[in-house]
Amino acid sequence: MAFKKKLDTQNSVQTGKPLSRATVHSTLSALKAFFIWLAGQPGYKSKLAYDDAQYFNLSDKDVRIAKASRQKPVPTLEQIHHVLASMPADSDIELRNRALIALAILTGARDGALSSLRLKHIDLAEGVVHQDARDVRTKASKSFSTWFFPVGGDALEIVTGWCEHLRDTLLWGEDDPLFPKTEIGLGPEGGFVPVGLSRQGWKSAGPIRDIFKAAFEAAGLPYFNPHSFRHTLVQLGERICTTVEEFKSWSQNLGHEQVSTTLTSYGSVPPHKQAELIRQLGKPKETSKDDELANKIAELMRAHNKD
Repeated sequence: MAFKKKLDTQNSVQTGKPLSRATVHSTLSALKAFFIWLAGQPGYKSKLAYDDAQYFNLSDKDVRIAKASRQKPVPTLEQIHHVLASMPADSDIELRNRALIALAILTGARDGALSSLRLKHIDLAEGVVHQDARDVRTKASKSFSTWFFPVGGDALEIVTGWCEHLRDTLLWGEDDPLFPKTEIGLGPEGGFVPVGLSRQGWKSAGPIRDIFKAAFEAAGLPYFNPHSFRHTLVQLGERICTTVEEFKSWSQNLGHEQVSTTLTSYGSVPPHKQAELIRQLGKPKETSKDDELANKIAELMRAHNKD
């Protein structure tokens, strides 16, 4: 109980503000799980009861606050195109960084997949990236193919130029990484500095998030992580898909087996769009293809919930 009170008065190291209910809830949940385990271990069974872990519970009100869903910031296509246009493209490292962000919006690939793709996985003639789980770090080790989304701008041209640069200028092979890590060497002043590209891929997605952060900050925009691009693509699909078959294909292109995953995990309506739709509900309107699509998607959702 004293520990819970201390959490209520403790400030975050990063923000200097009181800990959020979500942080407190996750901390106490971890401790609760630990004490439930501990109560069953030899030497502790006589000291602790399983019910003792209930002291780590928050009030129902605080739990609701901690678990409340909040609108996630999502970049617009215009913002992403602005970032790509503002990125330098003189060195191999700069070309790689720009192509990385371009492929992220073309495919919606997760950062783990982006960090492990090889040249052989991208087919520019067909406009597709094969996320083969034997080589690519995909979610749940699932293999699927992603055809380039119609996002416009220079993204496709940037990725095409990067692949040609790897194959024709650097003479790299199909098993080489599509986005190699940075080679570090000694600079003229004796310190360690980036000196080019390694023939190895990244072992984690951390460097990718660093590249995204630096690119958005340099463009004068708030940081959007790689995963937020998937939300951007879902919102684009909701605008341009006119049939259930089209939206199903769009969903599969993101690696989702069920349309409901796309709608429930990524398909929240932005506040400004929500306001616009609510205001229009009171106005008479004719049935359109958008209405038909919405009705069919609603039927799919109802069928999914029954299952």
